Amino acid sequence: MKKITPLLLTAGLYAAMATAQTKTPARDWLIDPKGFSATATEKGKEIVLSNGLLSRSFRTTPNVICTDFRNLVSGEQLLRAVKPEARLFINGRAYQVGGATGQRQNAYLLPAWLDNLKAGASDFVYAGHQFADIQPVLDWKASRWCSNPRQATGKAVIFTYKAQAPELQGVTVKVHYEVFDGIPLLSKWLEITNGTGQTLKLDQVVHEILATPEEESTVVGSPDKIKTPHGLYVESNYTFNNSMTASLSDQTTHWKTDSTYTSQVNYDLLTPCLLEVHPKVPVGITMAAGEHFESVRTYELLLDSYDRERNGLAKRRMYRILAPWTTENPIFMHLVSTDPAKVKNIIDQCAATGYEGVILSFGSGLNMEDTSAANIAKFKALADYAHSKKVMLGGYSLFSSRRISDEDDVINPATGKPGGAFFGNAPCLGSKWGLSYLDKIKHFITATGFDIFENDGPYPGDVCASTTHPGHSGKEDSQWKQMQLQKGLYRFLNAKGVYINAPDWYFMDGTNKIGLGYREVNFSLPRTEQLILNRQNIFDGTWEKMPSMSWGFVPLSEYHGGGADATLEPLKDHLDTYDQLMMQYYGAGVQACYRGPRLYDTDATRQLVQQVVNWYKKYRDILNTDVMHLRRPDGRDWDGIMHISATLPQKAMVMLYNPTTAPITREVALPLYYTGLTQSVKIREKEATPKTYTLDRQYTAHVKVTIPASGYTWLVAE
Repeated sequence: MKKITPLLLTAGLYAAMATAQTKTPARDWLIDPKGFSATATEKGKEIVLSNGLLSRSFRTTPNVICTDFRNLVSGEQLLRAVKPEARLFINGRAYQVGGATGQRQNAYLLPAWLDNLKAGASDFVYAGHQFADIQPVLDWKASRWCSNPRQATGKAVIFTYKAQAPELQGVTVKVHYEVFDGIPLLSKWLEITNGTGQTLKLDQVVHEILATPEEESTVVGSPDKIKTPHGLYVESNYTFNNSMTASLSDQTTHWKTDSTYTSQVNYDLLTPCLLEVHPKVPVGITMAAGEHFESVRTYELLLDSYDRERNGLAKRRMYRILAPWTTENPIFMHLVSTDPAKVKNIIDQCAATGYEGVILSFGSGLNMEDTSAANIAKFKALADYAHSKKVMLGGYSLFSSRRISDEDDVINPATGKPGGAFFGNAPCLGSKWGLSYLDKIKHFITATGFDIFENDGPYPGDVCASTTHPGHSGKEDSQWKQMQLQKGLYRFLNAKGVYINAPDWYFMDGTNKIGLGYREVNFSLPRTEQLILNRQNIFDGTWEKMPSMSWGFVPLSEYHGGGADATLEPLKDHLDTYDQLMMQYYGAGVQACYRGPRLYDTDATRQLVQQVVNWYKKYRDILNTDVMHLRRPDGRDWDGIMHISATLPQKAMVMLYNPTTAPITREVALPLYYTGLTQSVKIREKEATPKTYTLDRQYTAHVKVTIPASGYTWLVAE
């Protein structure tokens, strides 16, 4: 049996896998990812992608088939049967890409069976392959502070297929697999080139088909009641619907039943153990002769635990690697005016306090759709002034949840009339107005030099039945075409270094930040309630998102009502609340939209804002690391979170809050496993002299701390 270190035992990673044929990683990749480098190797008819954390193996006869998909950390085998590598629906007919038939038992796959499998007569067949380095998806370069300025690296294998069916002669398919350095993560996507010399209807593209083991033994029960495999997390760059979470925004991951798996326990063969990845609404496009198509990109993250925090840390590491632009995290405020004097005044206040950007908010009067010379000149002058003060300037623009006209709005397929869209009435991005909107936004930002784009109501997935909109042909291709238009805008701005706030899950295509998750009318509640609700939002919103991926909200002036009890203006009268709101947001690494006319109104207020911003910048690196969740706010006792790092001088930053009206003293358990510390740790309260603590066998430090009434304190572990 392989010797397992106590450190790895603590994480519970290897309990089920100490077998002679399985080589476990020497260390936990979430603590130290170095050395887990991607490789793509070929030996005879076998091709293997691996990085020491996962491996996916292929055989090129009788066609390309995936023969093995393993989590090398847990030892879990994720494959039970051979399936096609992809499935295309062209001109109303289904065609398999790769794969083979003949596997009689679908509960497991034995290598001895492979020689007896056969390719289908009309399947796309293997025509060659090539190895390559992973190429960046976006032309992004770090242009401001960020915790990861590098694009993802790794290895890829690209399989090429030719059509056998006579009616598709000339169609070429390339299936891309990519494995990333330092994380158990794999990407898959495909390309199609129409070389037939004629137009084809591409109805749908299923670019991943994976027969997995079942998660549980369920004799009876419907697919929606049976658990899906926990060890495979799937996310794509085709997500929307304004839920502000990845799982609810997903449009492509489908766990289906497998009728060929006749030996499963479920009597009705309804176990959801077949993963298919494709847009929920079919692609539905027409491909002209010579046209090229790229599918959705899907990312498959292998999880080795049922622990929520560990799985959340793995997902957050995935975002840091795949979308490093989300690790940018500028300090900004929301101004509710476009009066040049007021804009310049807030720019001066930002420069004085260390703020890095101003967003001209909703209700400010900004109209980016006005590309007149006068409007461009006005905002270019303001952007130039901001840049002279080393402050970014940007603004808000609403696309959806508004009515334009019967000609340009989304046409409801059920009625043939406007209405019934995600936001009721909404413009179609493929309409004449929608295409013009995209051009105007690009022109306005380019011409003015704006640094930030806050896009409210991005394209939310509306299907449009119009046959006169120039950006799509009809109902069938309307979602796919609008999605490409929205992605195109974000990719364009991302390449220009524009920071993008958008309340929808477009991270993989260039957006930087999304809402933390909050109910807007809660900002009309009394300030004391907002303090606790905001901390609950922070606690709940950082399980699967990095702090830098989210924004919160602070109503400096009235927002959604509530009057004087809900707002901070006049700021000088509410310095304690202003201080704590800033500390709980900055202490979480979450930027809030400080919305109002000013950041300070007196010298004392200015000094407070400067003090908090200076503190944040001093500890910026550790405050932008991932959050460990200590205790959720409930208003009855202490609550807190902890940032952790295995690479920074500060191993942890702990933020603790007391919502009660009396000081409280508590012994707080700080789980320090993911810092990489194993024996002891030095912990100080604020800037006091550190004390040394011995870690227990769970790598936890137990610290007694007193938290002031209705206040907070913070600890640093080194």
